[in-house]
Amino acid sequence: MANVVIIGAGPAGVSAALYTARAGVDTTVLTKGPGALARAEGIENYYGVPGPVSGAELERRGIEGAEAVGVKFVHTEAVGLTFTDKLTVETLAGDFPADAVILATGASRAAPPVPGLAALEGRGVSYCATCDAFFYRGKDVAVLGSGEYALHEIAALLPLAKSVTLLTGGAELTASFPPEVAVRTQTVEAILGPDKVSGVQLAGGEVLPVDGVFVAMGVAGSTALARKMGAQVEGNKIVVDDKMMTTIPGLFAAGDCTGGLLQVAKAVYEGAVAGNEAAKALRKGGFYGA
Repeated sequence: MANVVIIGAGPAGVSAALYTARAGVDTTVLTKGPGALARAEGIENYYGVPGPVSGAELERRGIEGAEAVGVKFVHTEAVGLTFTDKLTVETLAGDFPADAVILATGASRAAPPVPGLAALEGRGVSYCATCDAFFYRGKDVAVLGSGEYALHEIAALLPLAKSVTLLTGGAELTASFPPEVAVRTQTVEAILGPDKVSGVQLAGGEVLPVDGVFVAMGVAGSTALARKMGAQVEGNKIVVDDKMMTTIPGLFAAGDCTGGLLQVAKAVYEGAVAGNEAAKALRKGGFYGA
């Protein structure tokens, strides 16, 4: 049986899951727990809900409805997305191979406001250690982050890089890092260039010479995971077509991560489209001739 893995259990992810499961596709939703919807105090503008209803209650009802049609929910954190013979979501609970993947973890609302970061993307700034570690063998690199996502990136870099420095930017460490990783807690003031990364300027004016900077802040949201696969991203928005598919066959995105109106109704609609289109394609044989 064909399978789909959906990352995110908010309205977009659960809506997609309803459509794939009801179409006979084995459906797994990966979730870290309550998302942005659960933090909404009251919702009064949603169809069929005279309201007000708390976001947490609406989210609970949605998940219960999906479970009733056979959707499996796994509580774990997604840290990577790769492709070998099929798409594979890498998580703290292991790998989840999939015939199709739907990204629905919401919008990245806090892009690192570091001067030089955007300008040097592809010229020393990377969002995928698995993809780019090879190009930094024998070189000094830094990883921006402080948790499991950063640890996942560091694991790919350590066997190849000359040195790896973790830059927390003042954030508290939420994972245990290998002793060979130097940890610097100062604020990151700038990524230095100008043509390619030459270093990182820390608070107080100190410059850390590095050849590469890997961004792994917070949790690997939809945009970060899309970047790992090389899907087209504009700012914090994932580019999709009218079927909610990214520029990578079999990889869909829905909800706040695609930009536009940040509302439950829009997320549910996009999830429905993504789930329906993924199911239709899988019934016809999939995306890679499987």
